[in-house]
Amino acid sequence: MAPIPTPPRQPDDVPESYVGLDSGSAERTARERGWTTVRSLPPGSIITMEFVVGRLNFEVEEGRVIRCWLG
Repeated sequence: MAPIPTPPRQPDDVPESYVGLDSGSAERTARERGWTTVRSLPPGSIITMEFVVGRLNFEVEEGRVIRCWLG
């Protein structure tokens, strides 16, 4: 019988800790903490709701992170 695949791990991080940071600092910090994909989006962007392990999303307004979520 084939082994059960182990899902990839995400960094142990708190998305709310990025809110208020400037977008450049937030992205550098996220990559240092192990996020493989960091996506910055303007408010109201139309995006897919597909969950991607290892991706961190930032909603950025006037250069500051106003919202952050996984996937």
